[in-house]
Amino acid sequence: MKNETTGTVVRQIADISRELSDRFTVLRIGVFGSYARGNESPESDVDIIVEMAEPTFDNYMDLKFRLEEVLQRSVDLVIADTVKPRLKPIIEREVVYA
Repeated sequence: MKNETTGTVVRQIADISRELSDRFTVLRIGVFGSYARGNESPESDVDIIVEMAEPTFDNYMDLKFRLEEVLQRSVDLVIADTVKPRLKPIIEREVVYA
């Protein structure tokens, strides 16, 4: 973990991992971006990458809203299969999985 905030966010997600799997078909979920690097600001959203068994629009939106509710922050949710090839190595370097 990069800092205490990174650890807190990842722990909050890990604490509801069973729910995320059962309700939203989440296979793997992690934090990247400023929260993963430890340089977030009060205005920062939480960048989250997710692998889902069923990445439907409803699952995506419901997951996003649930994460925002739990984290009490705006969430930028990215489905792993949709990441542009040029961005994958950047995300993979900094992602912290829950």
